[in-house]
Amino acid sequence: MDLYRKVRLACAEGMSQREVARHFNISRDSVSKMMAFSTPPGYRRTAPVKRPKLDGYPEIIDTWLEGDREAHRKQRHTAKRVFDRLRDEHGFTGGYTIVKDYIRERERRVREMFVPLAHPPGHAQADFGEAVVIIDGVEQKAHFFFMDLPHSDACFVRAYPAATAEAWVDGHIHAFAFFGKVPASVLYDKDRCLVAKILPDGTRQRATLFSGFLSHYLFRDRYGRPDKGNDKGNVEGLVGYSRRNFMVPVPRFTTWEAFNTYLEEQCRRRQADVLRGQSETIGERLARDLAAMAELPAAPFDACDQATGRVSSQALVRYKTNDYSVPVAYGHRDVWIRGYVDAVVIGCGGEIIARHPRCYDREDMVFDPVHYLPLIERKINALDQAAPLAEWDLPPEFATLRRLMEARMIKAGRREYVQVLRLLETFDIDGLHAAIRQALRLGAVGFDAVKHLVLCQVEKRPPKLDLDVYPYLPRAEVGTTSTASYMLLLSGDAA
Repeated sequence: MDLYRKVRLACAEGMSQREVARHFNISRDSVSKMMAFSTPPGYRRTAPVKRPKLDGYPEIIDTWLEGDREAHRKQRHTAKRVFDRLRDEHGFTGGYTIVKDYIRERERRVREMFVPLAHPPGHAQADFGEAVVIIDGVEQKAHFFFMDLPHSDACFVRAYPAATAEAWVDGHIHAFAFFGKVPASVLYDKDRCLVAKILPDGTRQRATLFSGFLSHYLFRDRYGRPDKGNDKGNVEGLVGYSRRNFMVPVPRFTTWEAFNTYLEEQCRRRQADVLRGQSETIGERLARDLAAMAELPAAPFDACDQATGRVSSQALVRYKTNDYSVPVAYGHRDVWIRGYVDAVVIGCGGEIIARHPRCYDREDMVFDPVHYLPLIERKINALDQAAPLAEWDLPPEFATLRRLMEARMIKAGRREYVQVLRLLETFDIDGLHAAIRQALRLGAVGFDAVKHLVLCQVEKRPPKLDLDVYPYLPRAEVGTTSTASYMLLLSGDAA
């Protein structure tokens, strides 16, 4: 640029181009170009590049690359593979570079362009993402529900063990409660938990649970094009942002609930941020979003999957490949099942008969040992081999009580021990544990004594381990032996 300025200045002061060329030791063509352009124009091609050896081959290349649209992205043609096929199958004699340049230019021409979008307040986008977390010391894959309000960039994140239909609906319910309002519409992709089928005319056939959820909250569902994540780019960006900022290093929490409490707090803290290109915080812009959103209904939606089943001969009900126990009294009966994110509830008629933590493994058995105690009491020989009791972690005092009962009454002692365990049908484990400790301390080893001590704890009265507490039992009158009777035996007169 400095030479440009000196040459143009010399010519402007009256020097001829021949003298300027001789003075600055450059060609007269360069002087003419410098006088024609105030700045260096750069290299200018006057005609397109000619590739005579590629003539006739672009149609073949285009056919292969178009066919790649239907192939897996990791099994598509590279420039090297295109060159090899042209050489081996079609006798191509050109070089690799002209093939590579043609493919690069073609990809540039067909690359998709996007229109900048404006987001009115009151609308949302939702999606699921994945990340690795450690819950209660176990490393596992977590599935995260994300909801983003594009106008304000306010967000909500919640973690689940699996991305089921119940998790989708439960995530919405918690997001609506977090914001305190219901969006006018939510944009989704083609997740099968929400859309059971896409009909030929493009309309969506919604899943049963999601359809009921929409009817409860009365917002409009919208859907992006299949496999086009840019249609809901805000929430796609939120997935990456949350993974980088909320989940690095790998989160470690004792429970899912503790982890979700942490995520909600991170979402609240983010509302104080001012994003690039904005003059207001996320929280200030969120106020406009909330003003355009609807009020929450009077009661939240019951986010559960509903099914029916039949109790097996082993008092088990199958749900999502896993078996859950119910009380043995309901054997061989039809039951209804409600699968929540964290629980499985089983009922018969209008009564709830069992509630278990949700199991996300496959072909597993989830037992409540109390369900089987009435049957074990009748079939007492199964006590030591009963699978529902095998993993039952009871305090050591329970084993001490059983040992003393069996030592005193053998088989009848085992049955009485099961009767003690059946007190858990009415009382909690802590109360029964305290009663057994007290019974062992008092030396009152028996079902009646333990039951009496538990009732005394509940009624807050001191225990009375005598027959006055049990008026329905027959009394036995035992006379007091006198000293004269012993003397009579010693004298021999008793004979």
